[in-house]
Amino acid sequence: MNQAGYRLVPDLPEALRPWRDRPIPWEGASPSSGTYHLDDNGVYLYYPAGGTDGRDHPVGQIQFALGCLASYRVETDSARRAVFLARALIQADRLIQQHIESRGAWWFGYGFDFTHTTHSGVSYTAPWYSGMAQGEALSLFVQLAAVLPEAERAPYMAAADGAFASLQVEDGDYPWAVNTDSAGYLWIQEYPGAEPGTGDYTFNGMIFAMLGVYDYWCATGDPAAAALYDACATTIAAYWPRLRNARWYAYYCNTHRIPATTYQQHHIRLLEQVARHTASPDFFDHAERLVDDCPAPGVSGTVQFEAGSFTLYRFDTAASGAWVSTKGDAQLESKSVTFSQDTRAPASVRRRIQGRGIYYLISAGAYAGWWVGENWQTAYLLGSVLPTVYRPARTLTFPGGSTPVEVCKVAADGTVTSRRTASFVNPSNAPASQRAIVNGRPQFLISAGPYTGYWVPAGAVTADTTPALG
Repeated sequence: MNQAGYRLVPDLPEALRPWRDRPIPWEGASPSSGTYHLDDNGVYLYYPAGGTDGRDHPVGQIQFALGCLASYRVETDSARRAVFLARALIQADRLIQQHIESRGAWWFGYGFDFTHTTHSGVSYTAPWYSGMAQGEALSLFVQLAAVLPEAERAPYMAAADGAFASLQVEDGDYPWAVNTDSAGYLWIQEYPGAEPGTGDYTFNGMIFAMLGVYDYWCATGDPAAAALYDACATTIAAYWPRLRNARWYAYYCNTHRIPATTYQQHHIRLLEQVARHTASPDFFDHAERLVDDCPAPGVSGTVQFEAGSFTLYRFDTAASGAWVSTKGDAQLESKSVTFSQDTRAPASVRRRIQGRGIYYLISAGAYAGWWVGENWQTAYLLGSVLPTVYRPARTLTFPGGSTPVEVCKVAADGTVTSRRTASFVNPSNAPASQRAIVNGRPQFLISAGPYTGYWVPAGAVTADTTPALG
């Protein structure tokens, strides 16, 4: 298998470790109805078609349990903490009780038949197995063991060892979750095929499994886990051009290459996690390309219009402004407006319009319901949105030749509080702690040196993208 030499970072802060960003709210800790809810024993089950026959759904159970553990870590009420921990324990115990053993590994089966509605060839009869579940089980078992008294950890670490073993056997027999493709790249398959080497080659499912490999390595220091993660990271880096769908939603998998409208933010956050696990800026750069292609739509605020003329549009969207596949953001009408002085308007949505740029949906006033294109010089959302926080810091390079580069400090409301001009005879480096869209423009925040606390436009400097290889 191909390995570039990505190395793992052992000392990430607690908040940046896998699954800490997905806590279960207290009101979601005891679901009693819906497609997924607890049975009488507290097991989180899947109820197809609203029926009463609950089925095992390993990823659902694992993610629910990991969310409970995330809440357990930060909850201050002792009674609630006990409930969160109990919920996680029940799901882990269920997985252990239901597992099968094959080829020296533990496997966690889905208890229902499944056919993917858009991806041909993804069709299973229960029980079936997924590399995503196998990898996520690693996270659950080692994270649970870490919060339990030492005397209670052994069963969960044994389960973690069994789950990790499933990622060490390849596709010679079923069940399988790992294979090496014809180019020598290793994949953890969310949807492995019936025949060796076949599968969906799903991007997000593989990276979710990698989070478990990272957790297992942190808990055990096993060199095989580090080697597996390296191989997986090498695959994601190599297939990055196949994941990205420039100026639109990224593709879900390498087999079908269908844009995944509901997975863009998963891809972004997962790539950011790989960047932190490996201290490699290439994965931060990949994530930021996706942010620019199709940013998170849940951004609102105040749009600043500089004095001048603008073209406003109405697009065929959902009432909320969201994209609808059958409507395709078709232009319905347009009109020109002129403002004799600077003005502002509230915006409820910032998103990519299909086949166009980034636009804001005006939500009140004379132009409510109209869209205006983002332009950092003439029409822009005030303040800082969609930050990518770096760890470690990335290195920016200012151009030489005494090229002037304007940098600025910006208040929370978008007010520019200070402007300076940086100019260097020779190219000069500075560290950056984050990147964000600031007053409608991608910018980096300088974290040390004479321009500490200043934002610099991304287009004015070069950010490092070279992977940190061992």
